[in-house]
Amino acid sequence: MTDRTKQIQEAERFFFHGHRDALPLYEKLAACIFARIPEVTVKVQKTQITFANRHVFACASFQPARKAKDRPNPFLTVTFGLAYRLEASRVDAATEPYPNRWTHHVTIGSVDDIDEELLRWIQEAAAFSAAK
Repeated sequence: MTDRTKQIQEAERFFFHGHRDALPLYEKLAACIFARIPEVTVKVQKTQITFANRHVFACASFQPARKAKDRPNPFLTVTFGLAYRLEASRVDAATEPYPNRWTHHVTIGSVDDIDEELLRWIQEAAAFSAAK
């Protein structure tokens, strides 16, 4: 294990301080992203963990995309960008910060929520990001 890998893992654990129950959600999400998308870099920030290739294509955070009464406990918000607005009931919020660039937020509350559909969207977001 490299020093950088150790630093990232320590930063990830620190990020989940106070949200330990959500760590398995992140661990599965990260493992699936690394297994499907080549050359991913991770950056742990104060409010989110970003996944990038040429540009950021997905984030994991505790940003509430649903009202508190409608959020699972634990939860993690997965954010990704696409060239179009995704019309799916799982998408809690979608915004168009730039023309033809839509940011989508999906709340997950179980490792089972990290399924083929969500992973396809993230893969598509990675390809969209790499093509910019």
